[in-house]
Amino acid sequence: MPKPFKPSVTLTDNDVTDESIYFNRRTLLKSMGFIGASTLLANSASAAGWFGDDKEDTPSRTQPLDFTQPAKYQIEETRTPQHKVTTYNNFYEFGTSKDAPAKRASEFQTTPWTLTVDGMVKNPITLDHNALTTRFPLEERIYRLRCVEAWSMVIPWVGFELASLIKQADPLMSAKYVAFETLYDPKQMPGQRNRFTGGGIDYPYVEGLRLDEAMHPLTLLSVGLYGKTLPPQNGAPIRLVVPWKYGFKSIKSIVRITLTDKQPPTTWNRLASNEYGFYANVNPKVSHPRWSQASERRITSGGLLTRNRIATQMFNGYDEVAPLYANMDLTRFY
Repeated sequence: MPKPFKPSVTLTDNDVTDESIYFNRRTLLKSMGFIGASTLLANSASAAGWFGDDKEDTPSRTQPLDFTQPAKYQIEETRTPQHKVTTYNNFYEFGTSKDAPAKRASEFQTTPWTLTVDGMVKNPITLDHNALTTRFPLEERIYRLRCVEAWSMVIPWVGFELASLIKQADPLMSAKYVAFETLYDPKQMPGQRNRFTGGGIDYPYVEGLRLDEAMHPLTLLSVGLYGKTLPPQNGAPIRLVVPWKYGFKSIKSIVRITLTDKQPPTTWNRLASNEYGFYANVNPKVSHPRWSQASERRITSGGLLTRNRIATQMFNGYDEVAPLYANMDLTRFY
């Protein structure tokens, strides 16, 4: 069993510092010719609205969920306001700006839906939309989310352990990895219609974990946040949450989980292998080739002048996963 979570940094007025200028993945895409300067300018302009004061949450089609609240997963850190969690996203299937998913995913239809578990298993499983929220007991877990772009949030997810689903599929002894795949639906997801508007990604979006990482109790399949079903822009109807890894590992809108004996391809590693490794563990000692990972901007309820910069913790503060990487060179396997 994992040991209880240690409270992370508690922000005070002394933590408020000037924001460092960090390049993000769109810089890479611009250099590859996928995003023009006008797009980047639009992204900057749209971010100004996000920095404003808290507002009422916008109406959505999300529904309340029944779940439990195990104390060991209720970390004592200030939650990121719900409206910021749902309006500041990376979900390139709906566009590359942070506010594009909330704007363009509002009509995204998730019913009907099927999630298939196959590959090296004795008992392949197909879950329909209803089974995503009823087959396993749901619980709330408040996790830190650390983006590779050096910003972070604290989010109350609702879901169930990925291990519960994998155990029912009964993996073969030869299975070593777990591959994930996002829905491919260009009609609903405008970013998938061509590589230029979707950030240069070869869709569908794919991700992967080692089997022992997937089976760790912290690894969550989320079907909701803030007590309600996931909004489309956050990965409805089901997404992965791996809190000790950078956010791009937590693949959204999953339709297939495949167990395999080979390390699966992952989208950002495939696009820029020198910048994004397979493991993507949060490691403040390993800088991105174009920016430091030593600190992060914690997104809180503050307005335009609030700059909450805090030190980044190894494994995002989840020390209990360290044994998974014993004797590994984490500067090589980044």
